[in-house]
Amino acid sequence: MRIILGRYLGISPRSIGFDYGDNGKPFVQAYGAYPIHFNLSHSADLAVLAVSDRYELGIDIEEVRFLKEDIAKWFFSRREYQALRSLPADRYMDGFYRCWTRKEAFIKAHGAGLSLPLDSFDVTFDRSAESRLERLEGDTGAPANWVVLELETPINFAGAVVASTGGHRVCLRYRNEGIGQLVNLASRT
Repeated sequence: MRIILGRYLGISPRSIGFDYGDNGKPFVQAYGAYPIHFNLSHSADLAVLAVSDRYELGIDIEEVRFLKEDIAKWFFSRREYQALRSLPADRYMDGFYRCWTRKEAFIKAHGAGLSLPLDSFDVTFDRSAESRLERLEGDTGAPANWVVLELETPINFAGAVVASTGGHRVCLRYRNEGIGQLVNLASRT
């Protein structure tokens, strides 16, 4: 991660210093370099790093595995849980992991960490609907300010990137760095 961030900042990876926000979100100490936003996720043998020079972001990737308990019932919002339960049985796991990764990416981008309850916001996860934040408790303008993007993943993985763009449209650009996938958040033109 230091090597990749060093390339973006044009500085030695060893000179990168990290600091942490109130809820543990890491950020690069400036050292006169351009500001950079990043987030890292890993699951099984995959790692992804998202980088933006403009927007706070979060990324999550998860290996799709059998669930031993009904995690959605305890952590998803009522609306999400009902939508998930209405899916055909053969689409449940896909729906669960699409929702889970979007929620995790949002929490990471938001910066509040787990102090933000998972049921205090809703995300879409049905493949027929556009990816988006639908509700954030206490912030009626949030859906217009956040972008939810599906991450291209290998089979048996799910992933998402969420960014606070203030309503600007963005897209993902992918690079393989040998040790994992790097995702750049770029403005759409």
